[in-house]
Amino acid sequence: MELVLVILLVVLGVAGLFLLSSIRVVQQFEHGIVFRLGKVQRGGELRPGAVRAPGLTAIVPIVERMQKVSRQTITLDVPAQDGITQDNVSVRVDAVVYFRVIDPVKAIVNVQHYGYAVSQVSQTSLRSVIGQSDMQELLGERAKINAYLRDIIDEISQGPWGVLIERVEIKDVSLPEGMKRSMARQAEAERERRARIITADGEFQASKRLAAAGEIMSADPAALQLRLLQTVVEVSAEKNSTLIMPLPVEILRFFDRAAGGAGRGGETEGEEEEKLALGERLAKAEEELAKAAETSTLEAPDDVPPVIGLDEPKREEPATQEVSGPPDERPRGITDGGPHPGGATSSG
Repeated sequence: MELVLVILLVVLGVAGLFLLSSIRVVQQFEHGIVFRLGKVQRGGELRPGAVRAPGLTAIVPIVERMQKVSRQTITLDVPAQDGITQDNVSVRVDAVVYFRVIDPVKAIVNVQHYGYAVSQVSQTSLRSVIGQSDMQELLGERAKINAYLRDIIDEISQGPWGVLIERVEIKDVSLPEGMKRSMARQAEAERERRARIITADGEFQASKRLAAAGEIMSADPAALQLRLLQTVVEVSAEKNSTLIMPLPVEILRFFDRAAGGAGRGGETEGEEEEKLALGERLAKAEEELAKAAETSTLEAPDDVPPVIGLDEPKREEPATQEVSGPPDERPRGITDGGPHPGGATSSG
């Protein structure tokens, strides 16, 4: 009786070990490939139950063997590759490849160590792309190079190996030191060129505004005197400066009247019209300069429109008369369609 009990316990133990060895757990991110007597296919087709879904599953010990394949996206660093671009520049480029297994049977059966195989294909493809591109494309058109490199690797790996290339990114492009210095000099020269053009454009527009201000001051002598006094105030603001004015402004104005400025008398209708026309031209000049400031380009500073009234020939002011005696009773200027023989002025 005791012998039967011992045999029963041994049989139960063996059955328990057999049952435990046949139970497998497939993780959510895995696929289980079951080989029965070394085969996963039957009659050229995939055997039913060859691919096990995630969860608890069982296999026949000794007869069946399970191999798990991860379905997660794998990040693969591609070592830096040295190459010569199409425009004969030596570069060193490294990249990163993201891929995952979409057909676990092909990834296990058709290729040995699919991760290593993808790494080698990525390196050779990267060297090929370097030779077919120029330096400008490698530096400025990364998206185009990445898409082209992904298509090359995916064409080799997806069909026969069951591996999908999700993304390829070029991480760094190393240039020779001499090429870096040349590019730095080129960029510095370009920035200096743009700075000079901007400065010249600003000086050109400032000259137009100063000319317009000069026209306003020339129309009224009092404005020029006020500007002179303002300049004196600005200079005298410095404590360590000494300002010497030998003659008052009123004395200069007296000499101006004595030289002939008093003979002008009051303003004529022509002068009033001239002032009105000047005001209209200056207002229009301000509008044109505002538009020019908004639409000014660096390459064409000549596009700044001319100031109306400054770039056109100025109208001649009426000739002044010198008062040296009683006024002449004869008509002056243009009479009877022609000039008077005696001229526009006469002396007593």
